[in-house]
Amino acid sequence: MSGRFVEVPHRMLPGETLDALLEAFVTRQGYDTTDTGDGMRGWVGQLKRQLERGELVIAHDLETETTEVMTLTQWRAFGRDLADDEEG
Repeated sequence: MSGRFVEVPHRMLPGETLDALLEAFVTRQGYDTTDTGDGMRGWVGQLKRQLERGELVIAHDLETETTEVMTLTQWRAFGRDLADDEEG
């Protein structure tokens, strides 16, 4: 994948930063925070477990200095799209 994007190990992020990033992800994805008994905290906990299992990836764009959470499938597809763009 292009050197512009790097995967950020979630364990390297301070707890408050990781929580804020995951909360933003929940909000952007439109998750219903009433789906879990713990609201937003419940979703953040579920996402942390997905990070632990390697199902989610935190990706940082060095050019725009933005950070996103995506599924492993999205990350792999994103890498393929970048490779196609670089070839074309």
